[in-house]
Amino acid sequence: MPLVRINLSEATSPQVAQILSDVVHQALVDTFNVPPDDRFQIIDRHAAGDIVCAEEYLGIRHSARVVFVQIVCAPGRTVDMKQALYARIAAQVEARTDISARDVIIHLVESARENWSFGNGVAQYVPASASR
Repeated sequence: MPLVRINLSEATSPQVAQILSDVVHQALVDTFNVPPDDRFQIIDRHAAGDIVCAEEYLGIRHSARVVFVQIVCAPGRTVDMKQALYARIAAQVEARTDISARDVIIHLVESARENWSFGNGVAQYVPASASR
């Protein structure tokens, strides 16, 4: 049930944007045990100057190719699982595109299951007895 938002430069090719989408999804499947058909993503493209990022932060130098990945998901994953997710995404982005791992910034946001509705105005993950 993760909702992924990928923010990148409008100069990024559609092919690279698709690879980013695929990499993030596969990493979620592999490290968070997300079902393969559980894919909800928004890819936002931004004009030059609309993505602001420190040139260097925490000893990591960033370029104009920086990509922000925000993943909203249910709580319950261990720190090790989260670290594995971050590492997998960064490594695969670097291996499959011309974007450096140092330019992949990931933000994980945990949201309780009752905060999700996948349609029909119903919180599908809330047991019927809890919705009274």
